[in-house]
Amino acid sequence: MRRILTAVLLAGLVPLAGLAGLGELLSGPVPTSVDSLAASISADFPVESVEIPAADGTRVHGWLKRGMPGAGAVLLVHSLRSNRVEMLSRAKFLNAEGYGVLLIDLRAHGETPGDRITFGAREAEDVEAAVAYLRTRFPSEAIGAIGVSLGAAAIVLAPGPLNLRAVVLESMHPTIREAVDNRMRLHLGESGPALSPLLLWQLTFRLGGTAELDPIARIAGLDAPVLLISGTDDRHTPVAETERLLDAARAPKQAWIVPGGGHFNMHAYAGREYEDRILEFLGAHMRRA
Repeated sequence: MRRILTAVLLAGLVPLAGLAGLGELLSGPVPTSVDSLAASISADFPVESVEIPAADGTRVHGWLKRGMPGAGAVLLVHSLRSNRVEMLSRAKFLNAEGYGVLLIDLRAHGETPGDRITFGAREAEDVEAAVAYLRTRFPSEAIGAIGVSLGAAAIVLAPGPLNLRAVVLESMHPTIREAVDNRMRLHLGESGPALSPLLLWQLTFRLGGTAELDPIARIAGLDAPVLLISGTDDRHTPVAETERLLDAARAPKQAWIVPGGGHFNMHAYAGREYEDRILEFLGAHMRRA
């Protein structure tokens, strides 16, 4: 009987340990020496390395490149477990059209310090600080923002009002529960979401709750036109979730569902069409008379 009980306990503890490890993997910091890359890209795209103080004292690292006066400036915010380099190709085509650009590393990513990824809870403070910094550097310019996945959520969850003129949200989940469910399903099959509460409990333990991590509950508070982008083949954030976000957003709003697009760099995938749509959207709302 003792052996049976031991086997049962081990059978239960092993998956729990695995989930604890997965939670640690997902939320552990991703430090990367990003700023050293500035020299290698400076030949064709010289940037200014900046540090921006967030409300809690975190120094948010980023790259700033000026645009043409009166053209506006755009904040670019990367996805989970990435860094500002992910947004570099976007920065280049935007700057070529005159926009100033600010690319940041969210806390616990790239060169911005942080003990833990918080799935938007603290990263929202980084976005708030970055927008305030842009206003200080370019007080007469219209400000917009583009965020991908975690970066999109951080924009929506940022303390407001941000007073942005245009916001592009790519591959953004509506709720943290759905984000976890979708990933558990991908890795463990259809029964995977049954284990989601164990991962969500870890978030609750570390953050004090998850109620503040649901972009769908905050998206109506965005004081700016919104463009939502999602791919038909995105299994991390299915199209139906993007449609719910669109319904919840305040007008003016629109969605672009990219045929064949997945949960990856949509600019790299859609290329010129991505650039044309982004420039049309930003131009309509940031350069209006």
